[in-house]
Amino acid sequence: MTANDSLQLGLYLAVLLLLVKPLGGYMASVFADAPNRITRIGAPIERFIYRASDVRADEDMNWQRYAVAMLAFNVLGLLVVYLLQRVQQWLPLNPQGFGAVTPDSAMNTAISFATNTNWQGYAGESTMSYLTQMLGLAVQNFLSAATGIAVLIALIRGFVRKTAQGIGNFWVDVTRSTLYVLLPLSFVLALALVWQGVPQNFKPYASVPLVQATIATETVKDADGNALKDAAGKDVTKESPVTEQSLPLGPAASQIAIKQLGTNGGGYYNANSAHPYENPTPLSNFFEALAILLLPAALCYTFGQMVGDRRQGWALLATMLVIFVPLLLLCTAAEQAGNPFFSALGVDQQASIAQVGGNMEGKETRFGIVDSTIWATATTAASNGSVNAMHDSFTPLGGLVPMLLIQLGEVIFGGVGSGLYGMLAFTVVAVFIAGLMVGRTPEYLGKKIEAYEMKMASLVVLIPCTLVVVGTAIAVLAPGGVAGIANPGIHGFSEILYALSSASNNNGSAFGGLSANTPFWNALLGICMFFARFPLAISMLAIAGSLAAKKHIPVSAGTLPTHTPLFVVLLASTVVVIGALTFLPALALGPIAEQLSMLGH
Repeated sequence: MTANDSLQLGLYLAVLLLLVKPLGGYMASVFADAPNRITRIGAPIERFIYRASDVRADEDMNWQRYAVAMLAFNVLGLLVVYLLQRVQQWLPLNPQGFGAVTPDSAMNTAISFATNTNWQGYAGESTMSYLTQMLGLAVQNFLSAATGIAVLIALIRGFVRKTAQGIGNFWVDVTRSTLYVLLPLSFVLALALVWQGVPQNFKPYASVPLVQATIATETVKDADGNALKDAAGKDVTKESPVTEQSLPLGPAASQIAIKQLGTNGGGYYNANSAHPYENPTPLSNFFEALAILLLPAALCYTFGQMVGDRRQGWALLATMLVIFVPLLLLCTAAEQAGNPFFSALGVDQQASIAQVGGNMEGKETRFGIVDSTIWATATTAASNGSVNAMHDSFTPLGGLVPMLLIQLGEVIFGGVGSGLYGMLAFTVVAVFIAGLMVGRTPEYLGKKIEAYEMKMASLVVLIPCTLVVVGTAIAVLAPGGVAGIANPGIHGFSEILYALSSASNNNGSAFGGLSANTPFWNALLGICMFFARFPLAISMLAIAGSLAAKKHIPVSAGTLPTHTPLFVVLLASTVVVIGALTFLPALALGPIAEQLSMLGH
């Protein structure tokens, strides 16, 4: 690793950590129960929203009512996105005249965006109208992120309140998340992206003449879209001259800003942030990569401030960094080492374009390896899923790192709100284990951790794991599952494992060699995305309600300190051990076997 590489890594982490305290403190003020200067400024807008929506802002919901409101709100949004896709051919702001999205793809996309996964089996610039992109997908980017924050804030109130029945008001929490946090940050980032060259307009796609015309060979199809065959059974093809290129435009910057900040990740363009219109410059790349981890990291400080002990927030952030930084370095080293097959073939690595500086396959030359691996690890540590390089083209070890970060449960930063409440579920497990080891009733932040909390936390930890392993087994056995594999063998299994890991942990990124826009994959992944999001959120709300009803226990000599380096190691070990025990056999059949195979040649 060169000095420049170290500078890029250090700058990214330094800027991220510098922003944690001010942004985290600001969000703590936004969600404080008592009115303050920040909420007074936006009070007129809030009151207007509540009156227009017929919301009783002063209602303190119990956890069951909070969960029902959360689930109903998100299911309604899911149905709206589905409907928009199905009727977009009759709606305005469709200058390209795109038709209706197929039912299976529309439902998969609706579930994907409602669950903050943003898995995309379609190409945005050739499928979605401007209206669908804005009113459907971009709106859900805001609301799914706001839902994650709301559930986290409700959980924090569970720790803070004593012998209480209520954990807050879902409608107020979602409104404040959107109005005070997501909208202002997205506005600033969108302006910065427009400055860097990202489109933000409603113009039809532009056609420009090519500098050098070329010939394209395409398959001839019948009226039903099936390829015609000749007498020998081969596809009939024809050659067509290509003299123009279509440049996709539209309201891209506004959607890209929130898809990064809200850990959504769904690209306006098919190539996501590897597309030059979505991520044109190294500076735009830095802004977008920083936005991925900004809110998940800052919410750790918000947690500490709201529970009255900032050390608790720093301990959770330290736990995330203890796992994230070594895996980032491992991924970078694996990609910089390149592919030894080039040496076996007698190719001089220094002379080979693909090997100068390491494995550049699937990466943008304007970003290079370090910016690509920073993004790959950040987007999978968070449940973002956006990409600026193709993970399918990483070395086996380099591709294992993003996959493992997803499989750890999307708690190493994780999604906005959902990542931290997932880490708190692991914290409950870690505290419970520590209590068993010393023979004391486990407690965390002055609240006893008993069987009920442990059961709910276990559901949060185990549901995604179950969805991944069961879904992968179904996919490798079903003809519809293996039909989409472009690379049969070990790597093909890795593609399937990555897809199920991504969907079942609400990440949304993919190994690009899997063709997943089929009824089988749309149904399987849609089911995984739905059940990886809402049962977990409901379980955490149940924990919040249980904790809020309990008395506060004063700190004693026997209380386990949960802000020390020792507890950071315990919590990090809990996360890694559960992930390793669950997924090591599957990883051994995929990227680990592929890495050993590569080294053996």
